[in-house]
Amino acid sequence: MGKTPPEVDTYIKDHRSEFEEDLFELLRIPSISVDSQYKEETARAADWVATQFDRLNFHTERIETSGHPIIFSQSPMVEGAPTALVYGHYDVQPPDPLDEWISPPFEPNVREGNVYARGATDDKGQMLTHFKSAEAWMKTKGSLPLNLIYLIEGEEEVGSENLEHFIEKFQDKLACDCVVISDTSQFAPGQPAITYGLRGIAYYELRLSGPSQDLHSGTFGGAVTNPANALATMLARLIDEEGKIQIPGFYDDVVPLTTREREGFQSLSFSEQRFQDLVGVKNTSGESGFSTLERRSARPSYDVNGIWGGYQGEGAKTVLPAKAGAKFSFRLVPNQDPQTISQQLQDFLQEHLPPGITMQLVDLHGAPGVVVPLESPYIEASARAIEHGFGTSPVYIREGGSIPIVSTFASRLGVDSLLLGWGQNDDNTHSPNEKFNLADYHRGIRTSACLWSELATIQ
Repeated sequence: MGKTPPEVDTYIKDHRSEFEEDLFELLRIPSISVDSQYKEETARAADWVATQFDRLNFHTERIETSGHPIIFSQSPMVEGAPTALVYGHYDVQPPDPLDEWISPPFEPNVREGNVYARGATDDKGQMLTHFKSAEAWMKTKGSLPLNLIYLIEGEEEVGSENLEHFIEKFQDKLACDCVVISDTSQFAPGQPAITYGLRGIAYYELRLSGPSQDLHSGTFGGAVTNPANALATMLARLIDEEGKIQIPGFYDDVVPLTTREREGFQSLSFSEQRFQDLVGVKNTSGESGFSTLERRSARPSYDVNGIWGGYQGEGAKTVLPAKAGAKFSFRLVPNQDPQTISQQLQDFLQEHLPPGITMQLVDLHGAPGVVVPLESPYIEASARAIEHGFGTSPVYIREGGSIPIVSTFASRLGVDSLLLGWGQNDDNTHSPNEKFNLADYHRGIRTSACLWSELATIQ
């Protein structure tokens, strides 16, 4: 078992104020990657990140791309020690709507122990914990107990296209034993978590065409198939009343939940009523035989994300529309393959296509789900580090959303990712008044410093 040297913990404790000032300095940079007006500011954030590593005498490269720079940095080599790759991103979402912010989004404001600013939790604050933990080791011990690679990008909020190309091209350069990512959340206040699984996604647009032009529904209704009616019927056929997706073969590759996993879900402090109150519904629904937590994070699901067709204006217009369409998605679990799902879906929809209707299915995006075995020594090392940093053992959770870069690390580098989130579910990620708890920021630094000790012991 690894142990953080006392002087490392002392350094972290003694430099709390400096660590917070560095966080505030980074938060003041409006690194909005999606808006070209902020290209220079986003580049300034990249330079700021690179400077952090230069201070530690790490080998650092600022890699230009067709978009925003990638910062690649390596700690001094420790022969025979394992290597961890730390991933993070310095870009942020736009702050709109501005009138809903209590304090300006790029002027960090501390209220009730939280720092409010765009990027506070996503991902500048969480990312910075792994910078400061390395600083504590280097300033007190002169070296780290393992090898660290930092891969910090500026395009996470716009799809990470250039990072995907970089990883594919430089797999040897990025060779590591595991990846560390802090861009998720704890399970609840005071209850840290290790996210050991993520759902994947398969996202589509279905376009249906019928008559050559809109028709009068009184004259032609009942004689011509209405694309909007056909769309509603076809979308409804995809799922039954028990929440089971009806595409033949859809569940063939689904990895069942283990007894340990199901018991883990049952042990979590989850209130069905509080969840309903949070989202503003009177009841929950979904696949029969599974709990709400299981359905929203560890089982496949299907949702219509948008739908269009026919007259949308004020009042009535008795039209039989010529076209109709919808966007919909499936959340996938290991080992479902998005390409296999696409072919199964195409066949299913074609089979149920009404007469007089033509169909175009557009495959917009796909990424597989991932899961790290709970028995992994890297998971166990993370749990020990979290108990050191937070003073309590973590719970193990799976996340219903997708982080495509995690799938990329698994497929390209052949390694598992440790998703260690220090944020909270109410941190207003992507929303006005984004925040990050400063006590969790410091606990994250302490945990990260211990994690380097723990990972160094794994052979």
